[in-house]
Amino acid sequence: MKKPLVLGILFILPLVIYLFFASGVNRFGRLPVLTESFASELSLEYTQIEAKEIFHDKITVLSFLGQEVELMKGYLFNFNQKIYKRFYEFNDFQTVLIAYLNQKSEIDKLLIDLGQITDTTRYKVIYLDETDSTKLFEALETKDSLTSGSSPRVYIIDKNGSLRGRTKDEDEGLLYGYDIRSVAVLNNKMEDDVKVLLAEYRLALKKNYADRK
Repeated sequence: MKKPLVLGILFILPLVIYLFFASGVNRFGRLPVLTESFASELSLEYTQIEAKEIFHDKITVLSFLGQEVELMKGYLFNFNQKIYKRFYEFNDFQTVLIAYLNQKSEIDKLLIDLGQITDTTRYKVIYLDETDSTKLFEALETKDSLTSGSSPRVYIIDKNGSLRGRTKDEDEGLLYGYDIRSVAVLNNKMEDDVKVLLAEYRLALKKNYADRK
């Protein structure tokens, strides 16, 4: 009796696990696009660059610090511990911080402090004036708002410069951004969604490789 049971487990269990993950890929294989290629036609006069260059070929977490770097510092440490440290080793992952130029000394301090506990090479800082910062934020077409150029929410941008999020979030319905003041949101929502987007690109890469063979 024991031998057939063991053999059955050895053959059936891997199949069950495969079917579980296969169904997960089908169900959760794509993170919804909420605003398509929002930065494709947007020029940032202050930096004289095309906004789409910031997000080109990267999975980006976009954060607006504006005038409130010191205020946002504690929340960014939440984000750093719960999200950034889990994903920064992926070469196509980056975190973009949008700040006003007069906040450069505060940004320098922030990166020094973060550098004591993590590798900050995936943090990228873009300094914008109020006009361009607002222009970039409004292009996301969310229901959120800025206060002194700052928001406690961060946004997931895909490699095509499209905003990703949730269309059927249990709390908000449409979830455009992730509130980094909430550890629960970071743990239970944002971490999962970044994983889904990374998996989406990994599966697409494997498919393209298999198609070429």
